[in-house]
Amino acid sequence: MLLNCIWYLARLRSKGYITCDPTVLDLMKNEQVHAIIGPQKSSQAKFVTELGGKVEVPIVSFSATSPTLSATQSKYFVRTAQDDSSQVKAIASIVQAYGWREIVPIFEDTEYGNGLVPFLLEAFQEIDTRVPYGSRIPLYFNDTQIMRELNKLKAMQKSIFLVHMSSSLGSRLFLLAKDAGMMSEGYAWLVTAGLSTLLDPLRSEVMDSMLGVLGIKPHIPTSKRLETFKSRWSKNFTISKPQSKINELNLFGLWAYDTVWALAMAVEKAGIVHSRYVKPNTSESTVDFAALGKSETGPRLLSSILSTKFQGLSGDFHLAGGERVPAAFEVLNLIGKAERVLGYWTPESGLSRNLHSRGKIAYSTSKNRLKEPIWPGDTTQQPKSLRIGVPRRTGFHEFIKVEWNPEGDKPIVSGFTRDVFVSVIEALPFPLPYEFIPFVNKNKESAGTYNELLDQIKLKNFDAVVGDITITADRSTYVDFTLPFSESGITMVVLTKRYERENMWIFLKPLSPELWLTTGIAFIFTGLVVWVLEHRENKVFRGKPAQQLGTTLWFSFSTLFFAHREKVVNNWTRFVLIIWIFVVLIISQSYTASLASILTVKRLQPTFVDVKEIRKNGYFIGHQKNSFVKDFLVKRLNFSDTVLREYSTPEEYHDALSNGIYNDGVAAIFAEIPYIKRFLAKYCSKFQMVGPTYKTDGFGFAFPLGSPLVPYISRAILNVTEDKDKMEEIERRNFGGEATCLDQAAMLTSGGLGISSFGGLFIITGVASMSALLIYVTKFLYIHWPASNTMDRERSFYSRVLELAKHFDKADPSAHHLNRAESRVHPVPSAEIVGASPHIDDARGHSRTSSEGSGDITGDQAHDNHTPQSSAANPEPPHTQ
Repeated sequence: MLLNCIWYLARLRSKGYITCDPTVLDLMKNEQVHAIIGPQKSSQAKFVTELGGKVEVPIVSFSATSPTLSATQSKYFVRTAQDDSSQVKAIASIVQAYGWREIVPIFEDTEYGNGLVPFLLEAFQEIDTRVPYGSRIPLYFNDTQIMRELNKLKAMQKSIFLVHMSSSLGSRLFLLAKDAGMMSEGYAWLVTAGLSTLLDPLRSEVMDSMLGVLGIKPHIPTSKRLETFKSRWSKNFTISKPQSKINELNLFGLWAYDTVWALAMAVEKAGIVHSRYVKPNTSESTVDFAALGKSETGPRLLSSILSTKFQGLSGDFHLAGGERVPAAFEVLNLIGKAERVLGYWTPESGLSRNLHSRGKIAYSTSKNRLKEPIWPGDTTQQPKSLRIGVPRRTGFHEFIKVEWNPEGDKPIVSGFTRDVFVSVIEALPFPLPYEFIPFVNKNKESAGTYNELLDQIKLKNFDAVVGDITITADRSTYVDFTLPFSESGITMVVLTKRYERENMWIFLKPLSPELWLTTGIAFIFTGLVVWVLEHRENKVFRGKPAQQLGTTLWFSFSTLFFAHREKVVNNWTRFVLIIWIFVVLIISQSYTASLASILTVKRLQPTFVDVKEIRKNGYFIGHQKNSFVKDFLVKRLNFSDTVLREYSTPEEYHDALSNGIYNDGVAAIFAEIPYIKRFLAKYCSKFQMVGPTYKTDGFGFAFPLGSPLVPYISRAILNVTEDKDKMEEIERRNFGGEATCLDQAAMLTSGGLGISSFGGLFIITGVASMSALLIYVTKFLYIHWPASNTMDRERSFYSRVLELAKHFDKADPSAHHLNRAESRVHPVPSAEIVGASPHIDDARGHSRTSSEGSGDITGDQAHDNHTPQSSAANPEPPHTQ
């Protein structure tokens, strides 16, 4: 084989690096090499690759893994190692499996370190994992500078890290991280393949500092050939260097061995025996690129290398696009000097515990596909990526309650909001580890208000807050809220007073004063309309003015109670009465039902219903302790601080309201609706929720501004709250089956039926009465208006009205019932009326005395019939003027 620069595998060191003392230019100029294995570092590969392309010499590298190098830049660059970008999807799957929604990459500031960062950012963006900060560490940093960077990350409250750097810099980093206390419980570290494949040469103290670190590296399948080579390697190394410590062969050493074999096979396959450069170099300068010429066998050798396939020590050797085809990755867990394989990742099935599983397996990123790791701090507890702050309440424990386990002194959190949060976490499409941390002081009492609790998110002491936290506009300026998971709103609860049924005027209560007045006016108006329509035709509505007034009012008001014996004769009167009796029926029935309800149903009446009344009189009011309601009362409702009092428990609510405004109590307590409902469920019979409801957005979970978790949590909240059975089970578990108050509106005393309830009826009867009256009056005026001759036209309007009134006051001669009544009376001479005992025959032919007959003649008849004399032989009909 004509390879002018081949580093034999027996001379490889345990690190797997192959070095070449002569420079590349010297090899090309003086040796006219036809293939170069190397260079070792990605930063050197750019220059060598460019040079190889000019002279058409294949540059074969087994260690330059930076994604910035590729065959697309120079077709003469061949990478027999796996590109670093091939591990990105495997890293993203691990991050997704453990539910890390935020991670900080720590990488060295070199071509090797910087080249992978764009690919990592893109992969994390696809799984919605946030990268809030990237820590770049140059090679020249000393330990003090590295420690300063680690302390900066620690102060930022970051706990999940991805390390991508060489073994020399990585070993220093983990030693210093242990000194900084960042290799303890609560932290998680993940290293890329570049560091995972070079763990064997690291010192024992470095390996001890990396306890619990996760890593990935390309999988090397076991084979008989590999075991035989390891045995031969160990034997030869012992003979050549008996004083040296034997290290395991790492992946780069195996890749180097396979690269040499691939080149040897490619040379034999291409049939290269002797070759030279087409334009030999004649210049003495080592930098005269143009004078180097081109290898006449380079294109043929490159083609042969790219088509070479065989089963090497590191697995299947196969190139695609000038690079090694990536295979499976091992997921490692470092435990001291040992590497524990947790599982594998393949492009086809994702994470799996066993690499060679039978049957087709769906792609998965579940951590259940991996073995349980040991985490930093020598614990099996997964690092808590979310520190959840919870409030410490002294009342309304149904919503959130914090207790302490007497054995382990660990907090036990329960309550409605906690159960909702747990259900939401279970509904997420990824695992999200969390830890509840009570917001308490040294005495385990509340450390402040809810606003101060939310401030801890801004101060980065908590990653989120869970509890009965109301979403408000002010709070949303420094935290992000999820969608609300409960109703809310601010209203007031007041003491109730019993409605006294022993009141002597209780019969007036069914109707409001306005309705009483309107009904009375309607009665009078209807009576007057009936009198106008019946006066000229019906004798019942004639007589002295006082008698007519009494008859009119009696007729109208008595329609409430019974049907009249008095008959009406005018059809328009009948029309008016049909409408009116219908109205009276509805009003009387409504009155009866309302009065019965007042006398039989227990009613409660709120002591206050108007916020303005409470504020005007300066009464004390209460509110929830440590709640935003205090600011709401001062800023929105304009209450003075001096009248506000704080309460925490339902019992305190009860005592303050029961004492009232004159016994060191309060007129009302303002709180959010969920609290008031729980309070009323316990004290339903004495208090009422009244007044307007001031809208708020309900309870929500709080996260830092811009948190990527908020949309996921919000969608999960919708899934949970829309599940009626699950929400009912959570409410039943926390609130129990307590009886709640009936509809508060049904218990309020409205002050009786109002006029608005019967407005339509009054309009109908009013229109009917006015229509009948107008038609009747129009007809009367048309007949009797005195304007028939010149004398009438000369009279004044007033005199005409008087004459018209006289006509109206007289009986209508066309009324048939009046004519029948008058025909029963036989007129006699006036002298006989004065005389003694003249006989008068009644309509039935009986004989009566004049005194008896006179009793049948009404005053109206005596007034209307002017018959001075009559003759039995020639009777004359009575004359009506």
